[in-house]
Amino acid sequence: MAIACGVDFGTSNSTVGWVRPGHPVMLGLEDGKTTLPSVVFFNAEDEEVTFGRAALAEYLAGYEGRLMRSMKSLLGTSLIDGQTEVGGRALPFRALLAQFIGEVKRRAEQSAGRQFTSAVFGRPVHFIDDSKENDQLAEDTLAEVARSVGFKDIAFQFEPIAAAFDYESQITREELVLIADIGGGTSDFSLVRLSPERANKSERRDDILANGGVHIGGTDFDKYLSLSSVMPLLGYGSRLRNNSEVPSSYFFNLATWHTINQAYTKKMWTQLSDLLRDSAEQEKLGRLQKLIDQRAGHWLAMKAEEGKIALSDAVKVQLELDRLSPPVTLELDRAQFDDAIGHLVGSVENTVLSLLRDAGVAPADVDTVFFTGGSSGVRMLRERIGALVPSARKVEGDLFGSIGAGLALDAVRKFG
Repeated sequence: MAIACGVDFGTSNSTVGWVRPGHPVMLGLEDGKTTLPSVVFFNAEDEEVTFGRAALAEYLAGYEGRLMRSMKSLLGTSLIDGQTEVGGRALPFRALLAQFIGEVKRRAEQSAGRQFTSAVFGRPVHFIDDSKENDQLAEDTLAEVARSVGFKDIAFQFEPIAAAFDYESQITREELVLIADIGGGTSDFSLVRLSPERANKSERRDDILANGGVHIGGTDFDKYLSLSSVMPLLGYGSRLRNNSEVPSSYFFNLATWHTINQAYTKKMWTQLSDLLRDSAEQEKLGRLQKLIDQRAGHWLAMKAEEGKIALSDAVKVQLELDRLSPPVTLELDRAQFDDAIGHLVGSVENTVLSLLRDAGVAPADVDTVFFTGGSSGVRMLRERIGALVPSARKVEGDLFGSIGAGLALDAVRKFG
């Protein structure tokens, strides 16, 4: 029985794995489910804090309060030292992260029936692109937060390497594997030699040919789907009477998970009221004003996410936007979605190509592509990554559990 656990603190979902003979690796964190959505809701009516699916349910039920999501995106940015207002009080973002990670730890310990003071945390290959200093700052901040909630011994592992360890536990021969971990905030890749024999080694550095990543993930796909298809209903791209365009900042804030609350400030409300008087399309900006007045920005972001997921299986889907005034049934088209995210997918493709070049590996030499992460379900992204290594087998792991399971296996190696 392992003494340490593996913690996957994700942009969209979090998991904890713990290796025990004869038991599933993943621990139940909410109603028997192994995933806990990375969401906190501060219920102003009941003066309670809820997490995960319960938090989303309370928010969607219309309770007054503040919903916080995509908290991992704060790491490595200047926002991490800032604060937000909750119930008339200032809440530092570091304290927000500690509140959530502390809850993950508490639930994991309750599920396991024991305490955890040692853990391997997953981390993206790059928290922050093109800044080693900020990337290290992000890891250091996460370690500080973890220690503040009771973890004493902490190690880190790249998330795609953790997924590789999970896949390795299922194979019978040596393979050269491209791990494609497409999460909520990042797309991370590793090229690794895996085999049952190599799995017994305590040091795996020589088996890792290359790592790479880019700060593009599911929340970015949500954002550009929203901007291309949803936000025009609220006035994005519309004009004022002087023929100037309505400023795009309102729409970008509402389409980006960790900036939605910025749309609710009094300053924004005053500016929007002035714009509404000068708008050439007042019905659209009126919708926007009512949406902000209802603080329904997170609801709208969840509807965009719902549409993205549906487009993985369907060419066209109907999205019921019943909280808009008046309500709208919006038809989403996969071709339009693909066009909206094309520049993001292109950046991800370039990351994979650079990875292969850095490793000195020809695409034909890759045996398997192992997909994990909830956003690897985006059809265009999966097809374009697969096309880069056309002869490789395409294998789908547990989209939400592979990383946590691999981190748990790594915790055995590191802590026993």
